[in-house]
Amino acid sequence: MILRARRLDSIHGFGIDQVAAAADEPARANSRWPVLRMENLDTDLPLPPEALPVTHEALETPEANSWLPFTGDMPLREAIADFTAERTGHRYDPEREIVITVGGMEGLLNALLATVSEGDEVVVTDPTYAGIVNRVHVAAGTPRFAPFRVVEGEWRLDRGALAAAVGPATRGLLLMSPSMPSGGTFDEDDWRLVCDLCRERDLFLIYDAAMERLLFDGRPLVHPLRFDGMAERTLVVGSLSKEHRMIGWRVGWVAGPAETIADVGWMHVYNTTTPVGIARAAGTAVLRGDQVHVAACVAELERRRDTMLAGLTGWPLVRPGGGWSMLLDVSALGFEPEEASRLLLEESSIAATGMRGWGGEVAERYVRFVFSAEPVERLGTIPERLAGGSLARAL
Repeated sequence: MILRARRLDSIHGFGIDQVAAAADEPARANSRWPVLRMENLDTDLPLPPEALPVTHEALETPEANSWLPFTGDMPLREAIADFTAERTGHRYDPEREIVITVGGMEGLLNALLATVSEGDEVVVTDPTYAGIVNRVHVAAGTPRFAPFRVVEGEWRLDRGALAAAVGPATRGLLLMSPSMPSGGTFDEDDWRLVCDLCRERDLFLIYDAAMERLLFDGRPLVHPLRFDGMAERTLVVGSLSKEHRMIGWRVGWVAGPAETIADVGWMHVYNTTTPVGIARAAGTAVLRGDQVHVAACVAELERRRDTMLAGLTGWPLVRPGGGWSMLLDVSALGFEPEEASRLLLEESSIAATGMRGWGGEVAERYVRFVFSAEPVERLGTIPERLAGGSLARAL
């Protein structure tokens, strides 16, 4: 018998795969409605214009099929340095302060492995993507949850609870704005508190920048690197999978102080050895290209959000300030998230994932609707799909 590693005792699945498998069952084809795929972060939004042609052109080059360089080629790192400097005012040294990873999630795990020791606590929000929560566990750390609260129908960070979550064992914070899965955003005062805590308590900040420009309602991008003293204690984890919709290319990066990035780089090398070679040229071209496509996608995502909110007036949805998804408070309707997810698929042909394990007592009240892969016309059918169902009868 092969014994199970003890580190897995606190690690759990996040349900997306189970909902997706159920949605793919042949019997679904016989239902009244085609299934709305709202369980995961796939998207039907168009790729950046450079992505496909540059990838095709580069496929036969030696660089596309090489192990080297282990931490990413210099043109891509230089593009990331310029891309980050434009929005933050801080330019990283491409050679010493940036490492390329196989997507942002590998970057987050590498950053945690380089900074967290057994028994260290890492503060995250509640809700937070389960893949982040479980990566803290993989790194032998303990997540401490700082809740978002619903205020006037939107998410607001509970600043007092955030400060209280920082204790003697806290090593750092891992934060994202807009946050997955809630779409909650950090304003200027939120970031000021975070940065004050980092400086006063000598904490690191791992900042997941993957969705930072996917902001609705004219919200400004407030970046923690713009606060005094944060460049030397922040690791910025970026990705082309969200803003740029290049999910399959698996291009991510970690940028930060040279000494820590050297450690992150070794975690990357001993984890995956090398970034995705066939993606490097396209990644560079997209980051160097015109970013107008991001604004167009933000406008479309906001339109999809507004379509859902307008059609579901009176439902306990929380209005997201950005991102690709919104949450429905099924606990307020008397349901557990797993039960609500099942009923949504069986009665309404809506594939949506319950949020147990995506934080603490806040997350476990909700089911997530991802609106990045469904057009407005199909989202407009949700009210009719839900009418007469178990959740609607509980309103």
